Amino acid sequence: MYASYDSQVMIERTFQLLPSIGVSMERRLWSSGIPDWETFLGSDIVPGISQKRKTRLDSELETAKGKLAEGRYGFFASKLPTREHWRLYRKARDDAAFLDIETDGLGGSAIITVVSVTRGGSTTTLVRGSDLDRDGLNQALEGTTMLVTFNGLSFDIPMIAARFKDCIPTAPHLDLRHACRKVGLTGGLKAIERKLGMTRAQEVEYVTGKDAIHLWHLWQRRGNQAALNTLMRYNVMDTENLVPLADTIYEIMEKRLLDESRKE
Repeated sequence: MYASYDSQVMIERTFQLLPSIGVSMERRLWSSGIPDWETFLGSDIVPGISQKRKTRLDSELETAKGKLAEGRYGFFASKLPTREHWRLYRKARDDAAFLDIETDGLGGSAIITVVSVTRGGSTTTLVRGSDLDRDGLNQALEGTTMLVTFNGLSFDIPMIAARFKDCIPTAPHLDLRHACRKVGLTGGLKAIERKLGMTRAQEVEYVTGKDAIHLWHLWQRRGNQAALNTLMRYNVMDTENLVPLADTIYEIMEKRLLDESRKE
């Protein structure tokens, strides 16, 4: 498990869930000695915010505190800018859904062939033509507190939403492709894994996304069970490696944010 640099979760250090408060205003609040919700609520006067407005914002923060205490993280999915969803990771991690899909091509007409979801230390893998359907996806994602993907905002989630209606839960989404870029890690998932010293099982260490398409065609057209097994294993590794990657990236982002807020 990753280390934590502060006893207070990152979500309580953002004011960007409040109406008309963005990055600049949030930093002004930090620099004026208001680093978190509790300090804001306990302050009679907040620089730059009228008393009337503060009363409204106090009410908003009290609602947010209640939702956070109840574990109703979906509330924050629309309140926070997507780039700030990562702040919920430590609270939501235990029942987050780490998700990855494979397809039979890259175009708009591509079909989803395999989906893996890792939650609570176990992985569910669904295969087209077997158990990959709305019921299977709903069961795998039911009650999830957060979605964690790599490039899922652009690819995985839109693909699932288009082909399996109403299966994507309302939840915060940590897209590690974008989070990695924030901390200076660029490239594909496997390249970033290598930079961080992460490994994969030998049988899928050198399998690529193009190979995954070929493996599916071998199974679909020739009934090659070994090809399907390799494809499934590849997809599982894509999913399970998101867990230590998310832990690492969150730790880096948490430390950076705390360092920045203390300098304000």
